Amino acid sequence: MTTNARSKLPVPFVAGKAKYKYKIYIRPGVVMPDAKFERLARELRSCAKTCFDQLPPYQCLLGTRASLADKAIAVAWRRDGRIAGFCSCVLLDVDNVGTVLHLGLTCVRPDDRGSGLTHKLTSKVIIGYLARHRLVGKQWISNVACVLSSLGNVAMFFDEVFPSPLADTTVSTAHASIAKTIDERYRDEIYIRPDAQFDWTRFVFQGSVRDTVFQKDKDATAYHHRNRAINQYYTGIMSFDRGDEVLQVGSVSLLGTAPRYFLRKKQIRERSRRLLTQIDYATHANAVVQDG
Repeated sequence: MTTNARSKLPVPFVAGKAKYKYKIYIRPGVVMPDAKFERLARELRSCAKTCFDQLPPYQCLLGTRASLADKAIAVAWRRDGRIAGFCSCVLLDVDNVGTVLHLGLTCVRPDDRGSGLTHKLTSKVIIGYLARHRLVGKQWISNVACVLSSLGNVAMFFDEVFPSPLADTTVSTAHASIAKTIDERYRDEIYIRPDAQFDWTRFVFQGSVRDTVFQKDKDATAYHHRNRAINQYYTGIMSFDRGDEVLQVGSVSLLGTAPRYFLRKKQIRERSRRLLTQIDYATHANAVVQDG
């Protein structure tokens, strides 16, 4: 695990538009004094209640110190002192890999949607964590989702992502170690049903959110990505009716990922056009484990 004494200090407000102030919290369940911790936990739950009919017993919504001890959270505070939205990531310890940043739960109040908060919060928590723990080199990330827009954004904006229709990534030793650890050790933290089966060939948890608030309808276009090829690809490797989710494993670096994305934008467009006419879902049916 990468350690840094500065992780014990709340990150100062990040200047943004006047409507919000952004703040990053690293392991708040460990370092925050009681009064501030209780307020943060209360506000996180209050914001989430506007997104769920019933709060799932999951992640930072549990509101305990233990449940916020392994989190990196970006919060957008409104002028009235309430949370407009948050992105809560889970810090996973993986043997021989280190700390993996799991892209977890994002909630935005209905009256604060439409201003790009979801993307801003995700960006801020990742950059805030990297600035303190991984200034140089790559940080491994993971994502478990059935929301096509989420899967598509990870495929587009991160490096070494598997599975992805936009890259020829093979399953390295690190990919396999992260997947194995999530499957065996972190199901509760990521809200994966204990009876879900992990498909190693496609990196899909079969039935992981069946009959839960996180299960989505295949035809719910509000959750689709704007890139139709991406939607085609991910709907082809999982079953919405069964309640499947895709596990994505990739990496990000503070200095390299963004420049590489702009360099590969043309490649993404070209691949997308080809995928719309011929997608071979079998390309990920025989993932080869390689050292790396």
